[in-house]
Formats: sequence, C-alpha cells, structure tokens
Amino acid sequence: MTVAPVDERHEAYRADLLAHCYRMLGSFDEAEDLVQETLVRAWRASDRYDPQRASLRTWLHRIATNACLTALEGRARRPLPSGLGPAGDDPQVPLVPRLDVPWLQPFPDARLGDPADTVAARSGVRLALVAALQLLPPRQRAVLVLREVLQLPAAEVAQILDGTVASVNSGLQRARATLRDAGLTVDDLQEPSDPGERAVVEKYLAAFEAADVAGLTRLLADDVVLEMPPVPLWLRGRAHYREFIDRVFAMRGTGWRLLPVRANGSTALAAYAPDPATGGVRAHSLQVFDVAGGLVRRCVTFADPAVLDRFDVPASRRR
Repeated sequence: MTVAPVDERHEAYRADLLAHCYRMLGSFDEAEDLVQETLVRAWRASDRYDPQRASLRTWLHRIATNACLTALEGRARRPLPSGLGPAGDDPQVPLVPRLDVPWLQPFPDARLGDPADTVAARSGVRLALVAALQLLPPRQRAVLVLREVLQLPAAEVAQILDGTVASVNSGLQRARATLRDAGLTVDDLQEPSDPGERAVVEKYLAAFEAADVAGLTRLLADDVVLEMPPVPLWLRGRAHYREFIDRVFAMRGTGWRLLPVRANGSTALAAYAPDPATGGVRAHSLQVFDVAGGLVRRCVTFADPAVLDRFDVPASRRR
C-alpha cells in the first residue's frame, strides 16, 4: 500500500486536527480519515501557503474545517440516546440496537498526544460538548468550535470560513442561542473533570467486579443518567440504574473485569463480560463517566466491543 506524502511540519499538528475533526463530525473513525485527507491536501498546496497571511495552524484548520463541512453535507447528526427522545421508564424492556442511527463515537485520549496533559485539550473532547455540538448546523458548529473551543480570534475564523467578522459573530450568537434553548452552555459542557473522579471510578470498578449492586448504587447521583448506544434506551435515576445493573448480572453473570482507560477527557472503563466458553472474560463495552460532587452523574456505555479496538486493549482476558 502506498503511503500518502505528508510534510513533517504539518504532521506535528495531527493530534490537534484529529480533535478538531472529531468535534465537528462526532465520529473518531471519520475524523482520522479527514485528518489524513487534510494533511495530503496541505502537502499538495504547500507551495501556496503564505505565512504572512495566516499561521500554519490556522491554515491547516482552514483545510480541515472545509473538509469537515464538505463531509457533513447531507449527513444526519450523531446523537447519544438521550438526544433522540425522553428517558425510558422500564429497565426491563428488550435491548434492541438501532443500527440505522449514526451514533456518536468515543474518543481515546491517548490520541491527543502531548496536549492530553492540559485541561483545555481534555475538556474540548468531553462527550457532553461533542453531543451538544450535534444540535448545531455544520457551519454554526464550526464557528463555535473555532471561537469557543480553540479560542481563535473572529478575524481568523472569518478567514478560515471565507466569511466576514460580522458573519462569524452572528453565527456564534445563533449557536449559543441554540445551546441555551436546550439548557446548555459551552462553559458547563467544558467543565473540568471532578478532582476526585478517578477515586470514584475506582470504587465503581471494585463494586462492579464484586457484583456489589448496593455499593455501586451508593456512588450514583439521584438523577444519574445511563445511556447505552447502539441501544436507544436511556434511563434516569438511581433506582432505574440499580434495576438495570441487577438485570445485567442476571443476564450475563458475575465475574466481570474492568480495565481503566481514558476517553473523552474522562476516566473510563473497558468492560469484559464472563465468557463461559473459555472460562475467561471477553471485551463487551466501554463505560465513560461524568463525575461531579464525588458521585457518578452520567455513564455512557458504548455497548459495542468494536469501540475498544481504538483503545489498545486486549479482546479477551483471564479472570
């Protein structure tokens, strides 16, 4: 296979561009493809780059943003289950995947590179933020990401989008209004993770592996949310969460093993379900947590073992 040429100066921005394309698309897989396309386009156009007109980062983001806008033409948004309808009221309903929905995908923090050590880089890919961006039309999405997440000046954003400062400011106001109408603000969506997040998730891990449903329930906020794409069902409240976990252990057995990973700026767990055929455990799902006040307030469980392929974890383990 022939490897497309890439300029080393451009390659240094790969992680930055990957996070940007992910925010725009809501798909890690598509973001990887668009970054590669961006770098190839940049290599082919490198003789036309004028450092007097724009920084290299701005120029690359212009190519990436326009590639994303083209890719988004005619595309459906990528939601989480909570973006499709009201919460369910029966944790015992059949769990039927919706394979026709282009679900939001998780982002492995390891792919952020060196910036993964900064709060800004991690907060910029939080699930709540990326899910909220899906509410916006593509161009407004681009304006909000470039201005509020990447903190670029309005003049640079206008240059990236081939628009005017006035159109950028107007688009940003409309984007903020849309989020505000949905009860969301960018500051809330980008809030840093709880300082005690890791300790809470470690307690959750221990309770889950021990099938200690009572102990696990004590770690949940009263209004905790549980989502399980590609299953469209989502649940709200500690009682529903507890009933669902009871159901999981009844269906799949106990003896699960969980492996800490980092996803979307949060502590996450790769979950391995008991495998009667081998006596070990096999990759089952990825659980991404939102922790506040020392309690789990949201768990998005990506119930598709394929998502774990992006996190460099084994497909199976011994108990």
